[in-house]
Amino acid sequence: MKLSVKFKRRLSQALTYLYLIVLSVIIIYPLLITITSAFKSGNVVAFKLDGNINFTLENFSKLFNETLYGTWYLNTLVIALLTMVAQTSIVVLAGYAYSRYNFLARKQSLVFFLIIQMVPTMAALTAFFVMALMLNALNQSWFLIFLYVGGGIPMNAWLMKGYFDTVPISLDESAKLDGAGHFRRFWQIVLPLVRPMIAVQALWAFMGPFGDYILSKFLLREKEYYTVAVGLQTFINDAKNLKIAYFAAGAILIALPICTLFFFLQKNFVSGLTSGGDKG
Repeated sequence: MKLSVKFKRRLSQALTYLYLIVLSVIIIYPLLITITSAFKSGNVVAFKLDGNINFTLENFSKLFNETLYGTWYLNTLVIALLTMVAQTSIVVLAGYAYSRYNFLARKQSLVFFLIIQMVPTMAALTAFFVMALMLNALNQSWFLIFLYVGGGIPMNAWLMKGYFDTVPISLDESAKLDGAGHFRRFWQIVLPLVRPMIAVQALWAFMGPFGDYILSKFLLREKEYYTVAVGLQTFINDAKNLKIAYFAAGAILIALPICTLFFFLQKNFVSGLTSGGDKG
């Protein structure tokens, strides 16, 4: 019996390690192809991993000097930052309100959020385009930000509410007895305890515009207004003039602001769990 249990434990560990190794290969292999393609000299005609690499920064230089990548990058960065600030602020306030207050149509609006979330973005593209025409908002970043923020509110408000629900209501009541008002209870007592989820919400909202292609392609018609996802696609659309190296270099640069924000926010994932619980 002991041997059997020991064997099962080792088999379980072996399968776990095997799964992690396979998963790592699936993730790392395309990254290696992208990185090597970005630093290769000469014309790269296909994504492939080989040892014949003469590392150079020429592709990055040409990316900014010979294409509109710099403009696309700036467009996306502005959209991502504004989307992050607006969406995170609205979601946090909405989640707190749904968690702590009873108001008219509270349950009905939460159900409505779920229903709205069931409608895929593809189904609403025509409506978004008509709305953009009516508002003269084609090629306008503010309209894209409006859609990103609006589309992110329903499900994220649910998630934020659920996280606020984990904070004991007794903290609010104790602060209320000490004379703290609504804003002080929210800002000084409850908000520090939900910092991990706020950090996650901010990261999600920031990443969205960098990865979105369909919606931005549908609403941004002129090249100078493109986001990086749409702009990079132009490098590989023409089979007779593939710019694989440019595409790879641009894809690597997309990761820089996302990684920077992640490292900036990562301390909140842990510190938010232990701060804010003391009355002051």
